[in-house]
Amino acid sequence: MTTENKSPTLSDDVFHLFRDLMYEQSGVVLDERAKYFVENRLLHSVQRLQFDGFRDYYFYLKYDRKKTEELANVIDLLTIHETYFFREEQQLKSFSEEILPEIASKKNGAKSLRIWSAGCSTGEEPYTISMMLQEKEEFRDWTIEIFATDISQRVLQSARRGLYQPAAFRSTDPKYLSKYFKKEDSAYRISDAVKKNVIFLHLNLLDTNKLAFINPMDVIFCRNVIIYFDMAAKRKTIEMFHGKLKNGGYLLLGHSESLINITAAFALRHLKYDMVYQKLDRNATQIPK
Repeated sequence: MTTENKSPTLSDDVFHLFRDLMYEQSGVVLDERAKYFVENRLLHSVQRLQFDGFRDYYFYLKYDRKKTEELANVIDLLTIHETYFFREEQQLKSFSEEILPEIASKKNGAKSLRIWSAGCSTGEEPYTISMMLQEKEEFRDWTIEIFATDISQRVLQSARRGLYQPAAFRSTDPKYLSKYFKKEDSAYRISDAVKKNVIFLHLNLLDTNKLAFINPMDVIFCRNVIIYFDMAAKRKTIEMFHGKLKNGGYLLLGHSESLINITAAFALRHLKYDMVYQKLDRNATQIPK
């Protein structure tokens, strides 16, 4: 049992155990500088479960038959979920004005679109995509599926509620706020018209068993996620994305992310507003510029 007056501290060796456990469960790499972050984030959990210290808490997470729910809590606490609507505006303009028309032109009359928001956090990204598609008249009668996945159950619950504080709209044109949200006290609730195209799923990007159920996509958004992975996890994730994209499909990463030294299976497309990655189309006569 913990004492009332003295909080347990996280030793270096036990931090390394948590670091390895986090990598094993999520692919996220915590460097040495994260020790005090881990200690501060997990201290309440150690005290809540009345353990003498972090080592006992680690063994609980590793071996107890009730560990699954608590492991999910740890992943929630140690992963970063900061996001907002219409993040990385130039990339979104390329998606709306260049990528979507190109995809539509190659559909040969098939009016269906599948998009994956991988690491969707509290839902701002997939809802942004849904709003942008609502604005495009040519997609009004299409079957649109936006799959939004995250490793954190907590942020997915928030995303499904669809209720957002003003800080989430720092890059949002007021026309979207008035058209697709309803004011509730100091917050804003997203409309059902936007929500209907978005399917939220709990998914670890390194869980090959669950990934088997993900069908081919036209576009994958995975922005500011793989920056927390080591090279092995990055390569595994990007290889998986390559397999889940249709020929000629697009992969949109964050601006601080690159496929250099990871894979040569994608072409880097220099579009009008941004640079994006495209899966090489085996049926194309030449590599896109």
